[in-house]
Amino acid sequence: MYADDLASQRAGATIEGVEPGRAVARMSVTRDMINGHDICHGGYVFLLADTAFAFACNTYGTPTVAESCDIVFVRAARLGDELTAVATERTRYGRSGIYDVTVTCGDEVIAEFRGKSRELRKSPEG
Repeated sequence: MYADDLASQRAGATIEGVEPGRAVARMSVTRDMINGHDICHGGYVFLLADTAFAFACNTYGTPTVAESCDIVFVRAARLGDELTAVATERTRYGRSGIYDVTVTCGDEVIAEFRGKSRELRKSPEG
């Protein structure tokens, strides 16, 4: 899946670990990610969290996408920060699931993200 994820690759996000219902992604904040307030643009923090979420919810063999998600920014990320996103499955029911992702820089929480996943229906051809 990572080989085809050009958005995450171009942002410098890497996958450090994947197991059923869980994934860890990392990313360094670069100069290109800094906004007019001299902090990391929230879209990049969201991208990292969403990347970890995507890998966690795609661990069961059925293509799965985000149905909805939201994020709370706890503190700003800054140039040079090394961010880690840990996605953890909370529950799966039918074709849906709920995942929480915590984005940190060292011991500091940067953001909390919650995503709801939805498995795609298989086509009649297979």
